[in-house]
Amino acid sequence: MTARDTALHGLRALIADGTLRPGDRLPSEGELCERLGVSRGSLREGIRMLAALGVVETRHGSGSYVSDLNAGDLIGSLSLTVGLLPLESILELFEVRRSLEAHAAALASARIGEDELAELDALLVELEATDDDEGQSRLDYRFHARIAEIAGNAALASLLEVFRARSRAYRIFRTDSAADIKVLSDAGHRAILRGMQSRDPVAASAAAAGHVAQTEHWLRRLQPEAIGLID
Repeated sequence: MTARDTALHGLRALIADGTLRPGDRLPSEGELCERLGVSRGSLREGIRMLAALGVVETRHGSGSYVSDLNAGDLIGSLSLTVGLLPLESILELFEVRRSLEAHAAALASARIGEDELAELDALLVELEATDDDEGQSRLDYRFHARIAEIAGNAALASLLEVFRARSRAYRIFRTDSAADIKVLSDAGHRAILRGMQSRDPVAASAAAAGHVAQTEHWLRRLQPEAIGLID
């Protein structure tokens, strides 16, 4: 184990065992170096790594503090690594995403209100009317993200956002099969919404799982190149 790893694991242990709690200011460098048995340089590297993961916040002129340790925010930091994965690795995550999207749809179907149903319907009307790739990507993303928000679990929504953002880099609507994919995709979205309109968690869950499986099928079949994210 390198000195940097020693510092990193030592800091993690102090947070994990409650010695340092959310909002606490980290002790001085000298105190931490002595406690962890590392140099100042190694300690600073460990703090920088935790800061990149959202575990520690460094405030100019004030020091470093343990963050709120919000599950959704910390899960969002996975985008640093998931965003680097090639398509073959992304496809391995689709089985996980299929289950998570299904669960989100089931939760949302039990919690959704009439205003939110109308909002999702309006999104689909707009999505069904466009054949612009950028517009389709944006509206599709918003539809699924809104369902995850309505589901009411911030950690679940954050994890799905990480998965969805990376797979969004592979634009299947720019392939020769775009027209066929759009017909099936639009139908899949409507099936999810019908399940929620009926307040039927089983139907909504099955439709969401099928929709993700369909996307995975096209990605495997077409193997499109990543072209970068468009916000």
